[in-house]
Amino acid sequence: MQERLNEIRKEAASLIDEAEDEEALNAIRVKYLGRKGTLTQILKGVGKLPPEERPLVGKLANQYKKEIEQALKARKEALLQKTKGRRRGLVDLTLPGRALSQASPHPITQVMREIIDCFTRMGFSVATGPEIELDFFNFEALNIPPEHPARDMQDTFYISDDTLLRTHTSPIQIRTMKANEPPLRIIAPGKVYRCDSDVTHTPMFHQVEGLLVDENVSFAHLKGILTTFAQSIFHPDTKLRFRPSFFPFTEPSAEVDIQCVICRGSGCRVCSDTGWIEVLGCGLVHPQVFRNVGYDTERFTGFAFGLGVERITMLKYGINDLRLFFENDIRFLRQF
Repeated sequence: MQERLNEIRKEAASLIDEAEDEEALNAIRVKYLGRKGTLTQILKGVGKLPPEERPLVGKLANQYKKEIEQALKARKEALLQKTKGRRRGLVDLTLPGRALSQASPHPITQVMREIIDCFTRMGFSVATGPEIELDFFNFEALNIPPEHPARDMQDTFYISDDTLLRTHTSPIQIRTMKANEPPLRIIAPGKVYRCDSDVTHTPMFHQVEGLLVDENVSFAHLKGILTTFAQSIFHPDTKLRFRPSFFPFTEPSAEVDIQCVICRGSGCRVCSDTGWIEVLGCGLVHPQVFRNVGYDTERFTGFAFGLGVERITMLKYGINDLRLFFENDIRFLRQF
């Protein structure tokens, strides 16, 4: 039996040295160490040997089993290193590197930055405020008392009787005016919340509102600012028209239309064949709003405007469903 074990040892060692791949090594392992392997069968039969042979045969069989296992492991590692060396030899160091895909800002973020950049170039500074707002700043200070019908237009998310998620960024204007004396020239970008959801509305969206307060401010100044903005964001030849409207916090008030960015005014499905598309609301600040923040209405006048960033983005890029901005479809986002 000892001679048989020595033959098995030499035979296994020779086969292991000649093995050229992992498949050959696995076959050797099965042949000698598998459930029906040669060495395994000898170990199982130790109990049937004469008592005087059992200790020596058992000891040698276990010793050779460990040697074969170690030899298999060493040969596998050697083959692995050899394979890595061949792979390194196939690398062409003169090839250009592979370009890694890079993330880009969300289209809403891109347009928000573009809008902010446009107004900051005209001397406006950026103001911020809380998204959880008090009723006073969101409604009352803006000339919208509790019984005013304009509150029904807002679809407000109330947290308590006097606390809510802001429905516009106008409260930032009130907070800024209460903290600073004129002249003021600010824009207030940020998220706003209204209880509404369909193809053109979402419960959360983004606004940029603007405010300018100084002496002798007129509607002509407002028209000049908004014309510069529209022609900067869309096209240098973009035409604007101002239609009379109503907002509780401005008087007179107007809605601003731009010449359709799709048909350039000739009429199409997007503009309902009118040649015009509404983009924002504006007006001269109502005197009562100035009185609510302690401004002298005989000395100061001002104008305010507000626009939806999603609306501007949809027109700028020809997007027909507002919900696409919030579905995180990488195929959609990769276009920007």
